[in-house]
Amino acid sequence: MTEPTAHTPVQPGLLVRFDAAHGKDERVSALLRDAVDLVQTEAGTRDWYGVRFGHHEFGIFDTFTDEASREAHLEGAVADALLDARPTLDGFPSIDRLRVIAQKRPSTATPVRKGLLLTFRARAGHEADVEQFLRDALALVEAETGTVAWYAIQRAHGDYGIFDVFADSGARFAHLTGHVPRALAKHATRLLGGMPEMHMLDVVAERVH
Repeated sequence: MTEPTAHTPVQPGLLVRFDAAHGKDERVSALLRDAVDLVQTEAGTRDWYGVRFGHHEFGIFDTFTDEASREAHLEGAVADALLDARPTLDGFPSIDRLRVIAQKRPSTATPVRKGLLLTFRARAGHEADVEQFLRDALALVEAETGTVAWYAIQRAHGDYGIFDVFADSGARFAHLTGHVPRALAKHATRLLGGMPEMHMLDVVAERVH
């Protein structure tokens, strides 16, 4: 993974994904809703979202003030709840440690219901260009009133991505037809090492510190 430049306020994050066992979707949704109370006392956990990727597929995206806070969360109550919920899960959760390169945090208490996860590889030798593109994109997203929160990330294995949340489907559609996707498409041949992968998400629960 590339090192951040000195002026870049990089923070740690997590993307955890897991599948519900057959017929246990609502039990897993309830687990995510209940987990909000578990993270309320974690001062170092900044933003936390429980999401649903699709049929049987769920996940958690969260950010932290520092590495110690991330490690404390991984050993905390939510991790214990996932272990206790093993009978409702199909297999073990996958844990992806993230670098949060740039972010638009929620400025109001607007509830969010929809989300997006976009992931892509940087073209070899263009990792720094991709990171700069993501930092520059923040200014475009700041002007999108319907985009409640937006996080540019680098995953543990080196791929990049964007996780963002919206109040409703209309705001998500406005973002998808807005400046950032158009700019990414314009520079895709130069910057990207393959086609981006996009997931439409439902936000099951959230907690913003």
